[in-house]
Amino acid sequence: MDDARVTEAAKEYAVELFSGNSGGHGADHTLRVYANAMLICDGEEECDRTLVALAALLHDADDHKLFNTEDNLNAREFLASQGVSEDYAERICRIINGVSFSKNRGKRPDTPEGRIVQDADRLDAMGAVGIARTFAYGGEHGRSLEDSVKHFHDKLLLLKDEMNTETAKRIAGERHAFMEEYLKKLGAELEGKE
Repeated sequence: MDDARVTEAAKEYAVELFSGNSGGHGADHTLRVYANAMLICDGEEECDRTLVALAALLHDADDHKLFNTEDNLNAREFLASQGVSEDYAERICRIINGVSFSKNRGKRPDTPEGRIVQDADRLDAMGAVGIARTFAYGGEHGRSLEDSVKHFHDKLLLLKDEMNTETAKRIAGERHAFMEEYLKKLGAELEGKE
């Protein structure tokens, strides 16, 4: 397998697959998760960087909120089209299946690659980008401002303590503090107490 070629093809596939999605799970999200994953790889234990890259780039290819597929069909078909072995594709799909916060709350992936990709996705739900994504998703799905703020307490403010890698824990701490400060300011403005 030509790792660089398949990784580039996965980037192109993500851009095509998510074109037109503006609710926080578009190609821009996928490419940020990929960038986060590569950053974490640089600061962490040895891992299979290609495995991390492909799992990060395909982590939402079959997200139930976006697609009506089963058994990672989109990811598997893409990987097969690139000549990726069934064994390697299965490893990628196991990582993908360990990413979702709602399905994997409190679960730590059993491979370094899984821990890295899970952290990379969760980091993109935090900080300034996480705030923007929350309100973009809320607007697209008719969620009220109050319901979007509730989402911070139900999920986003919990992410800091769910990180697996030291690199992600450091980044998450900074992003968490930013979200807390933002919510204080938002609360004051909403109550007219500036």
